[in-house]
Amino acid sequence: MVIGITGGIGSGKTTVAKMFAKFKNVAIYFADDEAKKLMNSSLLIKEALIKEFSEDVFLNGKLDRSFLASIVFNNKEKLKTLNSIVHPVVHKHLQDFIKLNSNKSYIIYENAILFENKSNLLCDKIITVIAPLDIKIERVMARDSSTREVVISKINNQWNDDIKILQSHYIVDSQSLKEIESNVSILHNKLTKKSLMILRMPM
Repeated sequence: MVIGITGGIGSGKTTVAKMFAKFKNVAIYFADDEAKKLMNSSLLIKEALIKEFSEDVFLNGKLDRSFLASIVFNNKEKLKTLNSIVHPVVHKHLQDFIKLNSNKSYIIYENAILFENKSNLLCDKIITVIAPLDIKIERVMARDSSTREVVISKINNQWNDDIKILQSHYIVDSQSLKEIESNVSILHNKLTKKSLMILRMPM
């Protein structure tokens, strides 16, 4: 069973996904992390990126993420091209990961653009992580040393939370770590079909 976890930038989706690591029989796949690795290790991706964006996209054999970002950040067509190069390879890598972990109770698949690239079709259940706009902006500014304007621009380029919520099975509000931990435990029980036993003392 594949459980997709998504949410807008700064929503806390990665934090939520990582909390599932405390359960033994669960495998976790972070799409963005794996994509970054593959963009440096996959010959297929390397050749396509150089052909499309020039040899400058790699610096000393490593992907120059700043250079690539400067090209695709405000160019939707270039971003679409980049995604068309990277996503099929990541998709194949994910499929292999799922097969390799078929003995697990379930697989957590964290992906910021789960709906945008139709990866939701791979999932049995979907969790969308949400947070108030101001909190998301503050988190990303602190994490990336970005300006408020840049963060807002990134948020505006993503799907609205309301659209994601309508297509999700579960919603997690990430404002409080304590609440996240509680919700993750409840979700794990649901996903493994465990019921919480309430012990009653005799009157």
